[in-house]
Amino acid sequence: MLLSVLIPAYNEIKSIDAILAKIQAVALDKEIIIVDDGSTDGTRERLATYASVPNIRVIHHEKNQGKGAAIRTAIQHMRGDIAIVQDADLEYEPQDYPALVAPIADGSHKVIYGSRFIKAENRHSYFTFYLGGQLVTWITNLLYNQRLTDEPTCYKVFEANFLRSIPLECMRFEFCPEVTAKVAKRGIRIQELPINYYPRSIEEGKKISWLDGIEAIWVLLKYRFVD
Repeated sequence: MLLSVLIPAYNEIKSIDAILAKIQAVALDKEIIIVDDGSTDGTRERLATYASVPNIRVIHHEKNQGKGAAIRTAIQHMRGDIAIVQDADLEYEPQDYPALVAPIADGSHKVIYGSRFIKAENRHSYFTFYLGGQLVTWITNLLYNQRLTDEPTCYKVFEANFLRSIPLECMRFEFCPEVTAKVAKRGIRIQELPINYYPRSIEEGKKISWLDGIEAIWVLLKYRFVD
Protein backbone atom coordinates (compact mmCIF):
# COMPACT_ATOMS: atom_id res chain seq x y z
CA MET A 1 0.00 0.00 0.00
CA LEU A 2 1.14 3.53 -0.78
CA LEU A 3 1.22 6.03 2.09
CA SER A 4 0.57 9.68 1.24
CA VAL A 5 2.35 11.99 3.69
CA LEU A 6 0.57 15.36 3.62
CA ILE A 7 2.78 18.24 4.79
CA PRO A 8 1.50 21.81 5.16
CA ALA A 9 4.59 24.03 5.40
CA TYR A 10 4.83 27.70 6.28
CA ASN A 11 8.18 29.30 7.11
CA GLU A 12 9.91 26.08 8.24
CA ILE A 13 13.37 26.64 6.77
CA LYS A 14 15.02 25.49 10.02
CA SER A 15 13.41 22.05 10.01
CA ILE A 16 12.26 21.16 6.49
CA ASP A 17 15.41 19.24 5.52
CA ALA A 18 15.50 17.31 8.79
CA ILE A 19 11.84 16.28 8.72
CA LEU A 20 12.06 15.14 5.10
CA ALA A 21 15.12 13.04 5.92
CA LYS A 22 13.24 11.46 8.83
CA ILE A 23 10.25 10.65 6.62
CA GLN A 24 12.41 9.16 3.88
CA ALA A 25 14.08 6.91 6.48
CA VAL A 26 10.74 5.23 7.30
CA ALA A 27 10.57 1.79 5.67
CA LEU A 28 7.22 2.23 3.93
CA ASP A 29 6.21 2.80 0.32
CA LYS A 30 5.31 6.49 0.37
CA GLU A 31 4.76 9.69 -1.51
CA ILE A 32 5.44 13.03 0.16
CA ILE A 33 3.18 15.92 -0.78
CA ILE A 34 4.36 19.29 0.53
CA VAL A 35 2.17 22.36 0.22
CA ASP A 36 4.26 25.47 0.74
CA ASP A 37 1.71 27.92 2.11
CA GLY A 38 3.26 31.19 0.96
CA SER A 39 6.53 30.92 2.90
CA THR A 40 8.78 33.99 2.97
CA ASP A 41 11.79 32.67 4.91
CA GLY A 42 13.47 30.60 2.19
CA THR A 43 11.38 27.45 2.63
CA ARG A 44 9.98 27.75 -0.88
CA GLU A 45 13.41 28.10 -2.42
CA ARG A 46 14.75 25.20 -0.37
CA LEU A 47 11.90 22.95 -1.49
CA ALA A 48 12.86 23.65 -5.10
CA THR A 49 16.03 21.59 -4.51
CA TYR A 50 13.85 18.48 -4.08
CA ALA A 51 12.38 18.73 -7.59
CA SER A 52 14.33 15.69 -8.80
CA VAL A 53 13.34 13.42 -5.88
CA PRO A 54 10.85 10.92 -7.39
CA ASN A 55 8.53 10.52 -4.41
CA ILE A 56 8.32 14.21 -3.42
CA ARG A 57 5.87 16.67 -4.92
CA VAL A 58 5.74 20.33 -3.96
CA ILE A 59 2.67 22.50 -4.50
CA HIS A 60 2.75 26.23 -3.86
CA HIS A 61 0.19 28.63 -2.45
CA GLU A 62 1.21 32.07 -3.66
CA LYS A 63 -0.25 33.63 -0.50
CA ASN A 64 -0.49 32.23 3.02
CA GLN A 65 -3.92 30.66 3.45
CA GLY A 66 -3.51 28.51 6.57
CA LYS A 67 -2.81 24.92 7.59
CA GLY A 68 -6.29 23.66 6.78
CA ALA A 69 -6.20 25.14 3.29
CA ALA A 70 -2.79 23.53 2.68
CA ILE A 71 -4.05 20.12 3.83
CA ARG A 72 -7.09 20.42 1.56
CA THR A 73 -4.78 21.16 -1.37
CA ALA A 74 -2.59 18.17 -0.49
CA ILE A 75 -5.63 15.88 -0.37
CA GLN A 76 -6.50 16.89 -3.94
CA HIS A 77 -3.07 15.71 -5.12
CA MET A 78 -2.58 12.51 -3.10
CA ARG A 79 -2.50 9.15 -4.88
CA GLY A 80 -1.97 6.83 -1.94
CA ASP A 81 -4.15 4.23 -0.24
CA ILE A 82 -3.53 5.70 3.23
CA ALA A 83 -2.94 9.33 4.24
CA ILE A 84 -1.22 10.86 7.26
CA VAL A 85 -0.90 14.53 8.18
CA GLN A 86 2.66 15.56 9.07
CA ASP A 87 3.71 19.01 10.27
CA ALA A 88 6.90 20.42 8.78
CA ASP A 89 8.61 20.80 12.15
CA LEU A 90 10.22 18.15 14.35
CA GLU A 91 7.61 17.78 17.12
CA TYR A 92 6.40 14.41 15.82
CA GLU A 93 8.38 11.27 15.00
CA PRO A 94 7.89 9.66 11.55
CA GLN A 95 9.17 6.33 12.87
CA ASP A 96 5.72 6.06 14.46
CA TYR A 97 4.15 5.69 10.97
CA PRO A 98 4.27 1.87 10.70
CA ALA A 99 2.30 1.30 13.89
CA LEU A 100 -0.24 4.00 13.01
CA VAL A 101 -0.74 2.75 9.45
CA ALA A 102 -1.06 -0.96 10.28
CA PRO A 103 -4.72 -0.95 11.48
CA ILE A 104 -5.77 0.80 8.28
CA ALA A 105 -3.63 -1.38 6.03
CA ASP A 106 -5.21 -4.54 7.46
CA GLY A 107 -8.70 -3.16 6.84
CA SER A 108 -9.80 -3.08 10.48
CA HIS A 109 -10.02 0.73 10.75
CA LYS A 110 -10.60 3.75 8.54
CA VAL A 111 -9.16 6.30 10.99
CA ILE A 112 -6.37 6.20 13.58
CA TYR A 113 -5.13 9.08 15.75
CA GLY A 114 -1.70 9.18 17.37
CA SER A 115 -2.01 10.26 21.00
CA ARG A 116 0.71 12.22 22.78
CA PHE A 117 -0.94 11.52 26.13
CA ILE A 118 -1.01 7.73 26.15
CA LYS A 119 2.78 7.76 26.36
CA ALA A 120 3.48 9.10 29.85
CA GLU A 121 7.10 10.06 29.22
CA ASN A 122 6.21 12.65 26.56
CA ARG A 123 6.81 16.28 27.56
CA HIS A 124 4.46 19.15 26.68
CA SER A 125 5.51 22.65 25.71
CA TYR A 126 3.31 24.92 27.83
CA PHE A 127 0.86 24.15 30.63
CA THR A 128 -1.73 26.39 29.00
CA PHE A 129 -1.42 24.44 25.74
CA TYR A 130 -1.79 21.20 27.69
CA LEU A 131 -4.96 22.44 29.41
CA GLY A 132 -6.36 23.78 26.15
CA GLY A 133 -5.80 20.47 24.40
CA GLN A 134 -7.43 18.57 27.24
CA LEU A 135 -10.44 20.90 27.18
CA VAL A 136 -10.89 20.51 23.42
CA THR A 137 -10.59 16.74 23.80
CA TRP A 138 -13.14 16.64 26.64
CA ILE A 139 -15.64 18.70 24.63
CA THR A 140 -15.08 16.41 21.62
CA ASN A 141 -15.83 13.34 23.70
CA LEU A 142 -18.91 14.96 25.22
CA LEU A 143 -20.39 16.14 21.93
CA TYR A 144 -19.44 13.23 19.69
CA ASN A 145 -19.47 10.15 21.94
CA GLN A 146 -15.74 9.54 21.59
CA ARG A 147 -13.11 8.32 24.05
CA LEU A 148 -10.15 10.33 22.82
CA THR A 149 -7.18 11.44 24.90
CA ASP A 150 -5.69 13.81 22.28
CA GLU A 151 -8.07 15.33 19.75
CA PRO A 152 -5.69 18.12 18.57
CA THR A 153 -2.90 15.68 17.65
CA CYS A 154 -1.19 16.25 14.32
CA TYR A 155 -0.93 12.53 13.55
CA LYS A 156 -4.31 11.76 12.07
CA VAL A 157 -4.25 8.77 9.70
CA PHE A 158 -7.01 7.91 7.23
CA GLU A 159 -7.97 5.39 4.62
CA ALA A 160 -7.39 7.70 1.68
CA ASN A 161 -10.72 7.31 -0.10
CA PHE A 162 -12.51 7.90 3.18
CA LEU A 163 -10.58 11.15 3.69
CA ARG A 164 -11.38 12.23 0.13
CA SER A 165 -15.08 11.69 0.85
CA ILE A 166 -15.12 14.21 3.73
CA PRO A 167 -16.18 17.71 2.57
CA LEU A 168 -13.73 19.97 4.40
CA GLU A 169 -14.07 23.75 4.64
CA CYS A 170 -11.20 24.53 7.03
CA MET A 171 -8.63 27.22 6.36
CA ARG A 172 -6.43 27.30 9.45
CA PHE A 173 -5.92 25.08 12.51
CA GLU A 174 -9.61 24.21 12.59
CA PHE A 175 -8.80 21.25 10.32
CA CYS A 176 -8.48 19.08 13.44
CA PRO A 177 -11.89 19.71 15.04
CA GLU A 178 -13.66 19.78 11.66
CA VAL A 179 -12.32 16.45 10.45
CA THR A 180 -12.87 14.88 13.86
CA ALA A 181 -16.48 16.08 13.97
CA LYS A 182 -17.23 14.85 10.46
CA VAL A 183 -15.62 11.46 11.07
CA ALA A 184 -17.59 11.04 14.30
CA LYS A 185 -20.87 12.02 12.65
CA ARG A 186 -20.41 9.07 10.31
CA GLY A 187 -20.64 6.78 13.31
CA ILE A 188 -16.93 6.01 13.62
CA ARG A 189 -15.35 5.56 17.06
CA ILE A 190 -11.84 6.93 16.53
CA GLN A 191 -9.06 4.67 17.82
CA GLU A 192 -5.79 6.02 19.24
CA LEU A 193 -2.26 4.64 19.44
CA PRO A 194 0.69 6.08 21.43
CA ILE A 195 3.22 8.29 19.67
CA ASN A 196 6.38 10.17 20.55
CA TYR A 197 6.28 13.94 20.97
CA TYR A 198 9.08 16.53 21.14
CA PRO A 199 7.44 19.95 21.65
CA ARG A 200 8.97 23.16 20.41
CA SER A 201 8.57 26.63 21.88
CA ILE A 202 7.04 29.73 20.37
CA GLU A 203 10.58 31.07 19.97
CA GLU A 204 11.43 27.96 17.94
CA GLY A 205 8.50 28.55 15.59
CA LYS A 206 5.37 27.15 17.24
CA LYS A 207 2.47 28.95 15.56
CA ILE A 208 -0.74 27.83 17.27
CA SER A 209 -2.21 30.08 19.99
CA TRP A 210 -4.99 30.07 22.60
CA LEU A 211 -7.26 31.77 20.04
CA ASP A 212 -7.06 28.61 17.94
CA GLY A 213 -8.34 26.66 20.94
CA ILE A 214 -11.38 28.94 21.14
CA GLU A 215 -11.95 28.46 17.42
CA ALA A 216 -11.67 24.68 17.82
CA ILE A 217 -14.43 24.69 20.44
CA TRP A 218 -16.64 26.82 18.20
CA VAL A 219 -16.07 24.45 15.26
CA LEU A 220 -16.94 21.41 17.38
CA LEU A 221 -20.18 23.08 18.50
CA LYS A 222 -21.04 24.24 14.99
CA TYR A 223 -20.71 20.84 13.35
CA ARG A 224 -22.56 19.12 16.19
CA PHE A 225 -25.60 21.38 16.20
CA VAL A 226 -25.64 23.36 12.95
CA ASP A 227 -24.04 21.52 10.04
